[in-house]
Amino acid sequence: MHNTRQATATQNASGLIATNLEKRYGDRHVVSNVSITVKPGEIVGLLGPNGAGKTTTVSMICGIVEADSGSVFIAGMDTNDGFATKRRIGLVPQDLALYENLSALQNLELFGALYGLSGDLLKSRTVEALALVGLSDRAKDKPATFSGGMKRRLNIAITLVHDPEVLILDEPTVGIDPQSRNAIFDNLETLKAHGKAIIYTTHYMEEAERLCDRIVIMDHGKVIASDSLANLYKQLPASQTLEIECDNLPDLAALRKVEGVTDAVLASVPAVKPDANRNADPDHEPQADQTMAKAVNQTTSKIKISLNDLSTDAAKVLVWLGVQGIRVNRVSSGRANLESLFLTLTGRQLRD
Repeated sequence: MHNTRQATATQNASGLIATNLEKRYGDRHVVSNVSITVKPGEIVGLLGPNGAGKTTTVSMICGIVEADSGSVFIAGMDTNDGFATKRRIGLVPQDLALYENLSALQNLELFGALYGLSGDLLKSRTVEALALVGLSDRAKDKPATFSGGMKRRLNIAITLVHDPEVLILDEPTVGIDPQSRNAIFDNLETLKAHGKAIIYTTHYMEEAERLCDRIVIMDHGKVIASDSLANLYKQLPASQTLEIECDNLPDLAALRKVEGVTDAVLASVPAVKPDANRNADPDHEPQADQTMAKAVNQTTSKIKISLNDLSTDAAKVLVWLGVQGIRVNRVSSGRANLESLFLTLTGRQLRD
């Protein structure tokens, strides 16, 4: 009975539901038990280093590669049911899929016809798609005359011409200028507002942080994390930090007991004004610098403090330092980023 209810829920769901996807080549598991859900009006970032299985996963979702097991439902319809279901997906591949010697408009008309569009519907869809990506004024020009960014935007327009419910963009900003990248971001935010379910694969952390509602991180063919950025950051040892430069070093053990503080460490060795006699002493120890610095108050100490909640706990730390007579010269704050999260989860950089 439970399985029946689960199957019914899947069939009635909107957006994309990919469940337990598997792909093997011989004895090698390229993708193992990968599940991804994308709701209408949601952008999900799919991240992973080269060889993580992202492209194979995307190819199985689109039906380009046959999965050994697992299922993919688009708007409640099983993609194994045929072309009518698969036409609900739009794929923007890494490699440009354009006919360079046809005009932009002719490219859209050709791909629209392949999806069964014709007549006034095809015409209106091509006009709308070109307008969305900002290429209406170049409709009669050939892609051979376009910049790399314009070609990427035309590729997106081609993907949109049949009005798919699910969009998959595989590294759509590789090799383009910042202006074109921002134009693509604007396009995606518009599509999200129109209720499209979007999967976005990228090697650029800042893109995922800007665009994505949720992040799925893959490594070695498996999903190792899947959640909102806010929840993923909570997995880091120190997701929110405060760096303070002060004249003298506080009692770090006592500082760690302040409410909201999870850790406090010396971020830089206190520096003392030069002393020619001391520098000439071969037996001089660094610890003596710190002790002397505290004694003569000729130091600037930098402390890194990890907090539960930067917005509320930072004030408590500053008040505590004031009560202790610690003069604060400079304060800076920081939050976890996707790069540090990825490194923590996988042990390597995204572009490794």
